[in-house]
Amino acid sequence: MNTKIYCDIADLNIIRKFTKKKIVNGFTTNPSLMRKAGAKNYKSYSKKILNVIGNKPVSFEVFADNKKDMIRQAKVISSWGKNVYVKIPIINSKGLFMGDVIKYLTKNKIKINITSVYNFQQVLKIIKNINKNSDVIISMFVGRASDVGKNPIPELKKILRIIKKYKKTKILWASVREPYNYFQAKELGCHIITIPPSIIEKIEKFGKTYNDLTVETVKGFLNDSLKSRFKV
Repeated sequence: MNTKIYCDIADLNIIRKFTKKKIVNGFTTNPSLMRKAGAKNYKSYSKKILNVIGNKPVSFEVFADNKKDMIRQAKVISSWGKNVYVKIPIINSKGLFMGDVIKYLTKNKIKINITSVYNFQQVLKIIKNINKNSDVIISMFVGRASDVGKNPIPELKKILRIIKKYKKTKILWASVREPYNYFQAKELGCHIITIPPSIIEKIEKFGKTYNDLTVETVKGFLNDSLKSRFKV
């Protein structure tokens, strides 16, 4: 499986650096990353990102909390470029399923990235509302699930089996916690994995032997003991 790597970031300087990397196929953002990057105007900042990344796909998220405004924002965001996917949360802050929003947007051929998804049952609800001919990404928050003691792998396996019927729907492994998640995503058959820059850089260094790692670790301990002038 050729699992594509997207870079999960909104910082313009980092995007400039990572858009040049061959292993980076696209980008994802969210309101939290945009705020952290110092964005003051959502539209103008997003346009700056688009100017940097060229034709690579990118996801920008709506921040409305009701169906009407989500649809309105999605239409505006989608108009920014053909490579733009609009992130739609599966529910709003009140826990209401956004099926009507998903149905409307996919019916109108707006590319969407359905986010904050965690299990098979949620995906079943999603696929009942999508247009099979529309480009859809479903972002599974694998890392956040495992953070609270859940095993997301069985859920992913079931999801990837059922999604085969939907040729234009892609499953994205989100909330990566370690470089090895990339191999896990590939083995399972995830279409995309979105990864923070620091972990992408570790993936680029794959290939060290166990002996290399042992020598590197021992040297690190030795160097730190010398710098501290430890004595026994």
